Amino acid sequence: MLNGSAKGEGEIWGPLEAPGAEVIAAMARATVAALPAEFAGHAAEVAIRVEDFPPEEFMQELDLDDPFELSGLYEGVPLPEKSVMDQPQRPDTVWLFRRPILDEWVERGNVTLGDLVAHVTVHEFAHHFGWSDEQISEIDRWWE
Repeated sequence: MLNGSAKGEGEIWGPLEAPGAEVIAAMARATVAALPAEFAGHAAEVAIRVEDFPPEEFMQELDLDDPFELSGLYEGVPLPEKSVMDQPQRPDTVWLFRRPILDEWVERGNVTLGDLVAHVTVHEFAHHFGWSDEQISEIDRWWE
């Protein structure tokens, strides 16, 4: 019975799998598409990447030991700091880390995966628009 061998059990549980990177990316793109018009144009210029875990270079830069501590990251130059004189090294990118997001979703148990992905996505795009973590936390009561 533990391996799903009971009649009908495999039909219910067998095909279930954790959402892959492409599902998380589709949720993030839908979130960006739903942004208000004043943000949508600038947001469309930002790449969205989904990886299972943050790359080691991010972990070192942020002085983190546990990759489950980081569910998303904005990499780039915030809009208020951009200059026409700057030569971009690479595109601004919002990174979403699938495994930490899935872990948080399971731990919370009170939000949908789509809502959590939307929250992380909007938080990282807020950094693109030049908001600090403190400014974001003032209006975003998600964590309370």
